[in-house]
Amino acid sequence: MAHQQAPFLLRAVRLAFRRTNLYLSRWWDVERRSEARAGTDDVEQAAALLKTRELEGARDREYFEKHSRRLARTLALIPKSSSAGAILELGSYLHLTPFLQPFRGYGSVRAADFGRAGGRECKCANVAGHPFAIDVDLFNAERDRFPYDDDSFECILVCELIEHLMADPMHLILECRRVLREGGRVVLTTPNTASFTSIARVLGGGSNPQVFAKYETPRADSNAGPPHVREYTTPEVAQLFAAGGFAIETLFTESTDDGRENRPLLKMLQDYGYSTEFRGEQTYCVAVKRSRLRVTRYPGFLYS
Repeated sequence: MAHQQAPFLLRAVRLAFRRTNLYLSRWWDVERRSEARAGTDDVEQAAALLKTRELEGARDREYFEKHSRRLARTLALIPKSSSAGAILELGSYLHLTPFLQPFRGYGSVRAADFGRAGGRECKCANVAGHPFAIDVDLFNAERDRFPYDDDSFECILVCELIEHLMADPMHLILECRRVLREGGRVVLTTPNTASFTSIARVLGGGSNPQVFAKYETPRADSNAGPPHVREYTTPEVAQLFAAGGFAIETLFTESTDDGRENRPLLKMLQDYGYSTEFRGEQTYCVAVKRSRLRVTRYPGFLYS
């Protein structure tokens, strides 16, 4: 009897996979639009601009060389200001910050980083031989009220940040909603834990499936924050913003140089009926604030 049931169960599993593929395929048009939004010319121009920032020391140079493609894609993806409004960069480390006004036309640039609420620190860089300095607001983005008025910003950058949050990522999303004006956008980037690389690591059985799962080596002068606490799948990023009352405008993934060697897994996924969408190691998302949309404070996929 059990032997007779096996083909039926197999068909049921395959049907479930096909339905999942159909659900995820709804994002395909969004993914294609995203490529048009950050076209090749914009990315190449952004990459050239980013190279004009002078790098300080071996660690800064190593980071930039490893992530230069992502940084250029992100800078190109940031919408141009429609009204010379204000933009906020959370977790600012000055790779993108100096270019937000000249390249994207924002009239006011604010920056924030983790620290004791109410504090500020000045961060500096040299760009094309000219000094750039900005006062960075300090606070805990998943606990503190952001030190900005309602409807203050046209755009907010949340780049390589949510994967580090320890306890309450929806606090950050809802504070972004509060300080954004209606129709304002959040640009978010984060590693994709359902990537080809993650699948290869699970199948191999010997590595952590997160795209990045290492602690920083302790040093006397280290001021490192938490490591990657929880990486997200790309559909989870969409769910996170939906819970926060945002509409998804752009959502796509991109393979990193390190991840390209795992692309042969594409055929295996196809053969077994799994979705092949959103399998790059890097997720990019642009979400739009819509006040009419419902907010779910603690979405079930993320909170127990």
